[in-house]
Amino acid sequence: MKLPKYVQAWVDREGRAHHYFRRRGFPRVPLKGLPWSPSFMAEYEKAMSGARTAIGAGRVKPGSVAAVIAEYLDSRQFFGSKSAGTQRMRRGILERFRAAYGDRPMALLPAEWIEALLESKPPHAARSWLVTLRSLCQFAVKRRYLRTDPTANIKLRAITGDGFHTWTEDEIAQFEAHHPIGTKPRLALALLLYTAQRRRGKKARSAYFFSGRAGATK
Repeated sequence: MKLPKYVQAWVDREGRAHHYFRRRGFPRVPLKGLPWSPSFMAEYEKAMSGARTAIGAGRVKPGSVAAVIAEYLDSRQFFGSKSAGTQRMRRGILERFRAAYGDRPMALLPAEWIEALLESKPPHAARSWLVTLRSLCQFAVKRRYLRTDPTANIKLRAITGDGFHTWTEDEIAQFEAHHPIGTKPRLALALLLYTAQRRRGKKARSAYFFSGRAGATK
């Protein structure tokens, strides 16, 4: 079903649909009810007529990691060429990255921070994080928040085959976004996840990146 202009939707792990009004320069507003219903459209019209928000308003500092991520998530680059499952996976990664480092200036984001972060992840998760952060950095270069892409020369070690790969939380979220509740693949996943029939993967080692010793570059 086609949604009204500036309305975006995503489905949570329980299969429930959520709708938001997302227009650059306007507040992000959740919309309740079914799309095109009278109550939904009343909230939509209210959001459309709302006042614009200033760049960097509130606690988000202009040029910070948080501000650039917010702009990227509203951009055509994020929504234009990615599936719903990929969008959900990358959004989760970026939200975690924003929560941890959102107040730091994007212009001073060094490659060493990103390398340390990736080193703390299991191999498959590290690949997901790298492609997500690389896309963000490329966007930041286009918008002139960064002079160069700090991820450009980062290469991950090849993953050697040592049996079946244990899925990460990001991979599970991507699978659930693609297979809604009620489908056979979703049922099979639920049985494997919640009946102790899967084997546990090894925990990734902690990196100094998360300890705070990496520090913000000033």
